[in-house]
Amino acid sequence: MRLGLKAGLPTFCEKPVAGTAAEGLEMLRVAQQSEAPVQIGFQRRFDAGMIAAREAVAGGHLGWLHTVRSTTLDPEPPPEAYIAASGGMFRDCGVHDFDIIRWVTGQGVVEVYATGQTGRGDDYFATYGDVDTSAAILTLDGGTLAVVSNARYNPRGYDVRLEVHGSKDSVAVGLEDKLPLRSVEPGATFPGGEPHRFFMDRFLPAFRAEFEAFTDVVAGNRPSPCTVAEALEADWIAEACSLSRKQHRPVRMDEVRP
Repeated sequence: MRLGLKAGLPTFCEKPVAGTAAEGLEMLRVAQQSEAPVQIGFQRRFDAGMIAAREAVAGGHLGWLHTVRSTTLDPEPPPEAYIAASGGMFRDCGVHDFDIIRWVTGQGVVEVYATGQTGRGDDYFATYGDVDTSAAILTLDGGTLAVVSNARYNPRGYDVRLEVHGSKDSVAVGLEDKLPLRSVEPGATFPGGEPHRFFMDRFLPAFRAEFEAFTDVVAGNRPSPCTVAEALEADWIAEACSLSRKQHRPVRMDEVRP
């Protein structure tokens, strides 16, 4: 991203913006000093179900929100070399959940409590101070509680879901026939499709829409749908979750946000 912006080129950058909060601030400074637009790659913002959930919230159809549940479960862990450079579970995987919770609800995060575990799967997670399973509770500035669940071992498939519960109604994203869950209710036939196995199975239309949006950004027809400043909010939530897990305590966002 730095080289693209210094060259004055519209730049597409995958998440996360940087490996640490300090590096993220430096990237923000570079972006602010450049006239070239930047789009950060949070493809869930272009998923049809996520868009519908956001519209339901914005339209007031759910009433006031009390609970959000966001899930990202990988079918198997990535290679050791990936984990070594990933920045950890919260920055690599959970950051998608953090961003989409903010985007769908329109609320910021004020406090987190996070935990995680490892040791029952591959040894290399512990080698890099990472975990293979994590959970986080986010307190949003509108009073909503969000529960985030991430795991590297979900052999039934790639599972990404979002639930938004309000005082008037509730909606779910990802509750469709390819959902990688097996119901044990007597007579249940849902879900009955072939489970999603790979993130491209689940999000191919969203990735296409994301890159189509970037072509509009390059052409000057629309502003960036995900700026560096917006993406850094998700990065800082990841930073707070990492600190919370290590210190076994709630962490307020003003402890980590510069």
